[in-house]
Amino acid sequence: MKTDDEIKRDVEAELRYDPDIDPTNIAVSVKSGVVTLAGFIPSYLQKIEAEKDAKRVQGVVGVANDLEVRLPSVDQRPDPDIARDAVAALKAQLPYSYQNFKVIVRDGWITLEGEAEWHYQKEKAEMSARGVKGCKGVINSIKITPKVAAQEIKRKIEEAFMRSAEVDAKNVQVEASDGEVVLKGTVHSWFEREQAERAAWMAPGVKRVEDRIVVQP
Repeated sequence: MKTDDEIKRDVEAELRYDPDIDPTNIAVSVKSGVVTLAGFIPSYLQKIEAEKDAKRVQGVVGVANDLEVRLPSVDQRPDPDIARDAVAALKAQLPYSYQNFKVIVRDGWITLEGEAEWHYQKEKAEMSARGVKGCKGVINSIKITPKVAAQEIKRKIEEAFMRSAEVDAKNVQVEASDGEVVLKGTVHSWFEREQAERAAWMAPGVKRVEDRIVVQP
């Protein structure tokens, strides 16, 4: 099992290895396998990317992303311009459901509201907003309105685990009730835990996932 110092070294190396982020002002600390990212970064997309980099490192059991987005002056924009581009991005990515969502922008932070039938629509809406120039962060308040029975949700998630090469299905248990899913069991890495949660979110009708899976490297 890796020590905290070894995990810290590997996370720092992973951040330097990623050509899509500038790690100059990122400080990494590790305690009991939980990584904290502190400092500041020049875009919201880079903040998300830095978190992904940390989660990929073996031995990481959790990540606290405390990075502050400090936009360069050239990327700072008025809220109405950000809102207009966010709506356009939603329309481009979700042409048949974008009208169900509402965009609110304050001090560069984009809030998404409304209802979606599928979690992928909520996720795609957030991803489209992240890329808008001038965005400092996204608050996704879109609600999922389930239209699928609990047993059907449970069955579809278990089948997805069985198909996955990245999730050991026999070690993960699924409970479902009224669109809410609870995952239990053990996995060997944070990445495997994340993939299990992602597979659960992709099932139709899921409005909440409580991930109780324990990482045992």
